[in-house]
Amino acid sequence: MTRRPYVLLSVAVSVDGYIDDASPERLKLSNAADFDRVDQVRAESDAILIGAQTLRRDNPRLLVDSADRRAVRVAAGKPEYPLKIAVSARGDLDPELRFWHHGGDKLVYTTHAGAAKLGDRLAGLAEVVPLGADIDLAALLDDLGRRGIARLMVEGGTRIHTQFLAADLADELQMAVAPIVVGHAAAPRFLGPASYPVRRMHLADITRIGDIALLRYLPRESEEQTDIRFMRRAIELARLCPPSPTAFSVGAVIVADGVEISTGYSRETDEKVHAEESALDKLDADDPRLARATIYSTLEPCSQRATATRLPCTDRILRAGIARVVIAWREPTTFVTNCVGVEQLRQHGVEVIELAGLAEEAMSMNRHLDLS
Repeated sequence: MTRRPYVLLSVAVSVDGYIDDASPERLKLSNAADFDRVDQVRAESDAILIGAQTLRRDNPRLLVDSADRRAVRVAAGKPEYPLKIAVSARGDLDPELRFWHHGGDKLVYTTHAGAAKLGDRLAGLAEVVPLGADIDLAALLDDLGRRGIARLMVEGGTRIHTQFLAADLADELQMAVAPIVVGHAAAPRFLGPASYPVRRMHLADITRIGDIALLRYLPRESEEQTDIRFMRRAIELARLCPPSPTAFSVGAVIVADGVEISTGYSRETDEKVHAEESALDKLDADDPRLARATIYSTLEPCSQRATATRLPCTDRILRAGIARVVIAWREPTTFVTNCVGVEQLRQHGVEVIELAGLAEEAMSMNRHLDLS
């Protein structure tokens, strides 16, 4: 099966979400350092894509400006410039635009109707690829995959960014937020109305570039990636545990709707408290979020307690109505002969996921104990 390219959306916006103002001149939202960053992102891409409306409005060359970066591409066996791609449903593209006369290879994705217009108009300037009666971005990505494009940078505009996000086809969003307020009703915004996937994006990074705030979001983080991220958070909490010769150091995180709603770690409030117990104690027993929550624990929830007055964590989880549990490692026989927390949870219909790849990391703060 052909692998689609990694899709990175790149955009600069005003504080109020505009990508330009309503004047005839293009509004430069980025500063010099951010423009240089964008040049680096272009140099790292196999192809750069732009929509017809932005192409007509801004008339960009869409190049890698740095000669040094182009030299690095050539040394790596790549073309000097990334493939430049325009998308136009109607085929209303002027062959005099600068886009066609600078850089390397060009490609236009269009409809059958658009191809009829562009075939002669762009002869010798670009390859024209019809996708059917409409522009199908999934088919576009499939075609790019067959061409060996592994990394696609999308530079706009509103319609193109909207279509990629609404179709859930973007892997990364890099948004440079400029300290400018536009406020023009006629000015173009980053996104238009659409039916978008209903979920929170993962904020992977925030970088300050002079007076620009660069936000890096991952719109399509997989469930496995989410589990790994929150388990690493639980491991960080486990490192906060006061060391004990008679108990494990464990961290726990409770997540609902993609958001951390409670945390806990062993001996956080007293020497007997367990991580899951500590996290659950911070929430009301009837909190409606618990029914749709996942609890991440670095260690299998206990099924028995040395202190008879304390309910085992497995029972606490079942009583809370949590339907999903993610752990990094099973409890060894260090303190109990037979922990059956996972078995009990599964018997009651709870989904239990084990992230064995993080077991060593989750065990690391317990190396002073006998873990055989």
